[in-house]
Amino acid sequence: MKRDPKALQKRRLRAARLLEKGLSQAEVARELGVSRQSVSRWAAIVDAEGRDGLKARPFGRPGQFGKAERRELARILKQGAVAAGFPTELWTLPRIQTLIAEQFGIRYSEVHVWRLLRAMGFSCQRPTGRATQRDEQAIRRWKRKQWPALKKTPKNGARRLSS
Repeated sequence: MKRDPKALQKRRLRAARLLEKGLSQAEVARELGVSRQSVSRWAAIVDAEGRDGLKARPFGRPGQFGKAERRELARILKQGAVAAGFPTELWTLPRIQTLIAEQFGIRYSEVHVWRLLRAMGFSCQRPTGRATQRDEQAIRRWKRKQWPALKKTPKNGARRLSS
């Protein structure tokens, strides 16, 4: 479940209003469905910094990969793996990991590369596994003419069985 910074801020500010109305910390905790320790911490913040201290802050460490880097990575990925110096057009997580390290000087694990790509709107695509020299017209012709001759059919008058 993702944390919603705005919803958390709204809850903290509601706690501050309830405390200002004179409710005890235990009553506020019960009302909001949080621990008394949280309400106590919020009350201390309001005493020290005012209500502004309860405003939402970003979670976690700030990312190294900004919007400009994401746009550049997307551009490189769309040009293809061969254009990026790889022998085939198949993009893999290790290849993208290497590309990010070489182009941007940032080393990410494969798991984080996957998260980054998903956040950018990319998804896993499986290659079709078809031969590049495949002749679609010859396949259609074979299916139309030769397959019916090879296909087993019931003899005249025989009943079809199904299980």
